[in-house]
Amino acid sequence: MPNIQTLDPSASPLNYFGSELRRVREAHGLKQAELGTMLYCTGSLIGQIETTKKVPTREFAEALDQALGTDGLFSRLVSLVLRSQLPSWFRPYADMEAKAAYISTFQSQVVHGLLQTEAYARAVLGVEHPRQVDEVVAARMERQRVLKRENPPVLWVVLSEAALLLEIGGRDVMREQLALLLEFQDDPWVNIQVLPFTVGQHTAMMGSFNLLRFDNDPDLFYVESYDQGHMTANPSVIKERSVGYARLQATALSPEDSATVITRVMEERYGNRS
Repeated sequence: MPNIQTLDPSASPLNYFGSELRRVREAHGLKQAELGTMLYCTGSLIGQIETTKKVPTREFAEALDQALGTDGLFSRLVSLVLRSQLPSWFRPYADMEAKAAYISTFQSQVVHGLLQTEAYARAVLGVEHPRQVDEVVAARMERQRVLKRENPPVLWVVLSEAALLLEIGGRDVMREQLALLLEFQDDPWVNIQVLPFTVGQHTAMMGSFNLLRFDNDPDLFYVESYDQGHMTANPSVIKERSVGYARLQATALSPEDSATVITRVMEERYGNRS
C-alpha cells in the first residue's frame, strides 16, 4: 500500500493548496495520472504539487479550475501561494504596491520587476535563489498582474542607461526584454524614460527607489538594501524624494526619445550578428 504523505492545511498556503488539490481530485475519483492527462501534464507533477514539493503556477491553477469545475477555487488560492514565495521582508511592500494608484520608480541597474520578461527575471533571481528560481520567478510574474487589472496603477519608470547595457541572461534574453519595454509605448498607464550616462550626476546617485501614491492613504517611499527593504511615510522624506524624482524625470529623455534609444540598443547591441 503506498505511503501517502499527510499534509497540515494550516501550515502554509502551499500546504493548503496541495491538500485541496488532493481532496478535490479524490472526490472526482481521479488518480494523479488521470488528472495529469486532463491537464496535459504528468501524474508526477500532480503528486509533487499535492505534497508541496513543487509550487503551482497560475496557469496550472486556472487549468485545474476548468478541468474540475471548481469555480475559481484554485485560481484564488494560487495568489496566496505565490505571495508566500516572496521574501518575508519584501511582502509588506508587495502588498502596498498592489494597492497603489501611482508607482514611480528609478532603476539604476536592472529593469523594474513589473516589466521583466520571465527569462530576464530568471537570470536576475537565479543569482541569489538558484535552488528556488522557479518559485521566485512565478511570484514575480504574479506581481505583474497588477498592470493587467481593470483599473491598473500608473507606472512611471526612469531607467538608467546601464540597465539597457548590462547583459543579463545573454543577448537573446536582453533583446526580448527590450522588445517588451517597447510594447508599452502605447500603454496609457505605463511611461518609460531612459536616463543617459551623459547627464552625469543626478538626484538618484544613491541608487534605485520607489514612490507609491494612493487614493486615500499617505504616500510611501521604498528602498532596498542587500537583505531587507525600508518603507516610510515620513512627510519630509516623501517631499525630498518627490522633488528629486521630478528632477530625474526632467533630466531623462522623453518617453519617445527613450523608445528610440531602446530600439537602437536592441538592434545594435543585441541584434543578429553575421
